[in-house]
Amino acid sequence: MTPFGERLRALRAERGLTLKEMAGELGVSPTYLSALEHGRRGRPNWGFVQRVIQYFNVIWDDAEDLQRLADVSHPRVVIDTAGLSPQATLLANRLARDIAGLPPERIEALLAALLGDRPAGSA
Repeated sequence: MTPFGERLRALRAERGLTLKEMAGELGVSPTYLSALEHGRRGRPNWGFVQRVIQYFNVIWDDAEDLQRLADVSHPRVVIDTAGLSPQATLLANRLARDIAGLPPERIEALLAALLGDRPAGSA
């Protein structure tokens, strides 16, 4: 699941909507919406995020947060380390290899180290 997919599912659940109902209102198939929620589709485009914002009547700050979540929600990330240090390449490769086996608390610690004081949805 991606950060955007998690938030989309929460918005749907808060309003008691089925996947089919919400998909119809947003002009997409239930299959697409389910894949987006589960992280089996790439990051949503700007137009789709705007439809979600309008559909749920999301207020300004929350709308910005939703767009930030969409921006960091590509489930198949490619990291280009060309020109970076050998340590950066090692880090990228080890993370790619080991991320599936990391416990949630280790992922949170890594995120905290990478983000510093920024929220998780920040670029």
